[in-house]
Amino acid sequence: MEAQSWDEKYAGREQMFSGAPNAVLVAEAADLAPGQALDVGCGEGADALWLARRGWLVTAIDVSGVALQRAAAAGADVADRVAWRRGDLTTMPPPVGAFDLVSVQYVPLPRSPDHAALRGLLAAVAPGGTLLVGSHDLADLPERLEHGAAPGGYYQPADIARLLGSDWSVLVDEARPRNVPAPAGTHHTRDTVLRAQRLP
Repeated sequence: MEAQSWDEKYAGREQMFSGAPNAVLVAEAADLAPGQALDVGCGEGADALWLARRGWLVTAIDVSGVALQRAAAAGADVADRVAWRRGDLTTMPPPVGAFDLVSVQYVPLPRSPDHAALRGLLAAVAPGGTLLVGSHDLADLPERLEHGAAPGGYYQPADIARLLGSDWSVLVDEARPRNVPAPAGTHHTRDTVLRAQRLP
């Protein structure tokens, strides 16, 4: 049902997002040496393409086939550097220890008592690799999201930071002012950011 809903959203608009990579990714990943990257909830592909054009080999995952088709069309120049995959990480965890960068930008990951989906995502980060999570500050969000869920039902970057074990080093865990305009129809003024490195 979620995949169908996202397909309908994308199909209803010629372009859903700006086509520019997320500012959090650009700010935090520009100094990383290229390797294997996982872009979670890649949408129309701007982040994955930015990484690929900087030398990364990218696995880009989204639940929407419509979004992935658009992303692949926009990335013909780096088709050999990006694998576009349709999937849902709550039911299909990524391979363990496979990625030097796992980027999760504004992707609503539902909380669960056992943290299974989140732990699967964390396990995908290779030793020495980076986890980068960007989200909207809860203070900027309505009490209910457009599909009726409360924002507090999803992991925030600070929540994830608290769940990291002793094999992680937290490099950034903060809220910061946005340096790009908020998406149309929203009033986001601050981002929350987690950047952590799995110890070698």
